[in-house]
Amino acid sequence: MLMVLLLLGLWVSNASVSYDHKAITINGERRILISGSIHYPRSTPEMWPDLIQKAKEGGLDVIQTYVFWNGHEPQPGKYYFEDRYDLVRFIKLIKEAGLYVHLRIGPYACAEWNFGGFPVWLKYVPGISFRTDNSPFKAAMETFTRHIVNMMKAEGLYENQGGPIILSQIENEYGPMEWELGAPARAYSKWAAEMAVGLGTGVPWIMCKQDDAPDPIINTCNGFYCDYFTPNRDFKPKMWTEAWTGWFTEFGGAVPYRPAEDLAYSVAKFIQTGGSFINYYMYHGGTNFGRTAGGPFIATSYDYDAPLDEFGLKREAKWGHLKDLHRAIKLCEPALVSGDPSVVSLGKYQKAYVYKNKTGGCAAFLANDDKSEFATVNFMNQHYNLPPWSISILPNCKNTVYNTARVGAQTSVMKMTREKIGFAWQSYNDETEDYDDNTFGTVGLLEQLNVTRDASDYLWYMTDVNVDPDEGFLRTGEQPTLTALSAGHALHVFINGRLSGTVYGSLENPKITFKNTIDLIAGVNKISLLSIAVGLPNIGPHFETWNAGVLGPVMLSGLNEGKRDLSWQKWSYKVGLKGEILSLHSLSGSSSVEWVQGSLVAQRQPLTWYKAVFDAPDGDEPLALDMNNMGKGQVWVNGQSIGRYWPAYKAIGSCTTCSYNGYYDEKKCLSNCGEASQRWYVTYLYYCLSRRITVHISIWFVLKWVSGLKNKCLLSNSTLKYHVPRSWLNRRGNLLVVFEELGGIPYGISLVKREIYSVCADIQEWQPSLMNYEMQASGRANKPLRPKAHLSCGRGQNITEIKFASFGTPEGGCGGFREGVCHAHNSYDVFNKLCVGLPSCTVPINPRIFGGDPCPKVMKKLSVEAICG
Repeated sequence: MLMVLLLLGLWVSNASVSYDHKAITINGERRILISGSIHYPRSTPEMWPDLIQKAKEGGLDVIQTYVFWNGHEPQPGKYYFEDRYDLVRFIKLIKEAGLYVHLRIGPYACAEWNFGGFPVWLKYVPGISFRTDNSPFKAAMETFTRHIVNMMKAEGLYENQGGPIILSQIENEYGPMEWELGAPARAYSKWAAEMAVGLGTGVPWIMCKQDDAPDPIINTCNGFYCDYFTPNRDFKPKMWTEAWTGWFTEFGGAVPYRPAEDLAYSVAKFIQTGGSFINYYMYHGGTNFGRTAGGPFIATSYDYDAPLDEFGLKREAKWGHLKDLHRAIKLCEPALVSGDPSVVSLGKYQKAYVYKNKTGGCAAFLANDDKSEFATVNFMNQHYNLPPWSISILPNCKNTVYNTARVGAQTSVMKMTREKIGFAWQSYNDETEDYDDNTFGTVGLLEQLNVTRDASDYLWYMTDVNVDPDEGFLRTGEQPTLTALSAGHALHVFINGRLSGTVYGSLENPKITFKNTIDLIAGVNKISLLSIAVGLPNIGPHFETWNAGVLGPVMLSGLNEGKRDLSWQKWSYKVGLKGEILSLHSLSGSSSVEWVQGSLVAQRQPLTWYKAVFDAPDGDEPLALDMNNMGKGQVWVNGQSIGRYWPAYKAIGSCTTCSYNGYYDEKKCLSNCGEASQRWYVTYLYYCLSRRITVHISIWFVLKWVSGLKNKCLLSNSTLKYHVPRSWLNRRGNLLVVFEELGGIPYGISLVKREIYSVCADIQEWQPSLMNYEMQASGRANKPLRPKAHLSCGRGQNITEIKFASFGTPEGGCGGFREGVCHAHNSYDVFNKLCVGLPSCTVPINPRIFGGDPCPKVMKKLSVEAICG
């Protein structure tokens, strides 16, 4: 106890990184810290510098990441820190950018990552029980944690060594587990805290979602909102380690998204109530390459509706709106770190949170928590108009520089453009009945993970069924029924080498039952069940005990004898597919079999491998594969696994109109209902040049009628996107390999590039402007300045055309603007003159430049959309 108190005093008082009730202190200075999660294995090392720089440009101070145990220690005592798992390189790049690091060692991560980040070999340590007061688990966990800490120390990466690491985390979201497991869990969390502190990192440790985190560990909040959160001790700062920017996508589920206005509102609400550390989970979500997605049923895309999208591009307007929020918060920082706020009621749902410092500085947050009504409030003898569900920020308690519901940042509409690359496909059919040195037999049904050790998604269960020639169904034609129960996750049933049916579960209910009639013949019949894991569980009490695979019973009914239980007869097993064993996905393995080509290439056949060779397209835009015509499987480029694809699994959910106001949860705002889950989708936008109108039309109608359109129209198309990192490609001769489980059409696969289609601005005439405030505060402006519209295309693009422009009362949103009753007719001319042909432009919102005020005494705004090319 004395040691804990001594360490507590060190961290609170004397360390280069310490803390108190108000904030984290770095070298004697209290800081409001803005952080964002970027997971190094979910991108490539070549992407890291750009991601980090965009995070810095977006106003972040800190990059947060988990440490992924199963990636770093794939076998006991054999460590890997190369390529996407080069943790030291990642941290040093963050330091070079001038940012800090929050290292969430865990080593349990959850993170929708396979097995929660634990290596599968851990499950087979004798006597182990995960995440509880269990000696084998604690020994393994401490060994890995100590290995990571010692590596960071050896590289001089902690802040007191001149490095960027200012915070570390032990365990992860353990509070719910502790509540469920009781005394052994409480003993474990106490041990984990003491073990972490004893490692002497020189920086504070945190435990998220852990209300009883022992001193000096800081307990923190995760969630969509955390303004309600209070630390468990008065001397600890109020920290939010996961502000969820959206939600993950699951195969079979619609794609969640979170409006930028609500995310900004939740962050401002946290800061106004005394919060001093906020981390966006995710700031860049990235991709679950290979078989790293857990869950099960977590999609390959981990986009998360983050400010930087899966490809590393800015998601506008979310990225820009948050950047403006961060600037506004930083303007208030001197007052925010000086003391607690005074709270003033301004109405039924309206409050002011006022901060003052010793030098007379003042900052205020004016909140309107009404979900539907605007409010006009009086604060310090001035009137302020507050949209519903919004917060206005006043760095000097006078001038509004930012409102969470008024988005002044540019909005971008993205497009996927098909590259003119024709794949010359070759095919190879895998085998459904293959007994070889990789096959073994036993009586009864085996649990899948205990057999595969997660070396493959696939496990064959094979058995013979003898049908007597006197069976009645052979005369009547009423085929028998096979029933097979599985603990998950998907199952293909083959009878005598032919696919008889497929069943699969979901994230909410992974268990499945196949029940269908099957075609049997007199004599010996081969029943082959291909059981498929779609990622291992990543959350829940003792998830190491959860089962997968065909556990039975397996019953055959409709025979003369009635039912026959096949569960306890002899079964043969084989881990993986023949193509996997031969490494057909690799550059060397692909030449080990004879491939069929030309007109003989298999289509719509299950268990088929395809390969093609292609050259990399010119440019540096992010690339993806469109897998729309395929069913389910995996894909590789030059031996690197892109991940699982599953277009055949259509998303269920309710994709209704979503408003930013009102409490958000992961089911509120959804897209892609009825479509494949992992689908980059935007309403098809046709811009007909002769009429300046936007037509919303389905792709099927387009394919039928596009040849008859008289006007040339521009299509922003959709695709089933699977990220192909540019760094994985050679200039010539790239090998693309696809394994298809269900049966697809490879000729529908295409390579697409992701780039900006158009950019928009939608700004009120007198919208708060950070730039105006900063210029006035610096003395560079002596009168109120009007806001400006900023438009900027992507790298290598110019503004080619103004699709829409209106100063007045325009309606609609980006991609669908339309003129209102008030419109300045010079709007197009101004933007054509100032913007077309340039990569970016800035236009002040001033009636004079638009030919005069089109409707005096009416609050106007400017809406503009520019095409990039």
